[in-house]
Amino acid sequence: MNGLGLHILMEFHECSFDALNTLETLEETMNKAAVASGATIIKSIFHKFAPQGVTGVVVIAESHLAVHTWPEHGYAAVDFFTCNTNMDYHIAYELLAKALTSQKHSYKSVERGLINTNIEGY
Repeated sequence: MNGLGLHILMEFHECSFDALNTLETLEETMNKAAVASGATIIKSIFHKFAPQGVTGVVVIAESHLAVHTWPEHGYAAVDFFTCNTNMDYHIAYELLAKALTSQKHSYKSVERGLINTNIEGY
């Protein structure tokens, strides 16, 4: 990695409504995913919306793990940002896919804070 961090954008489709809409379970799952990947949890904060949906962030020493859910669409977006190249985000990804009962899921990674690059607009 030539940058300052790695940002993994995870997409989870066709998930269980309850898995996406139960705050306590989702917060526990996100914390488990963080620990499984090798992260050090600082704090987590989650909020449940009415009539449905949950947003939450697990603040980790290495940066953050955030989730936004749309239970009515069976969809969750997860952002995992880390400045520690020794963490294994694949473990978190697989754990989340299973816990959310996602039938279709994908991710892409983006290097952040690239040094000495030609970025349009800079």
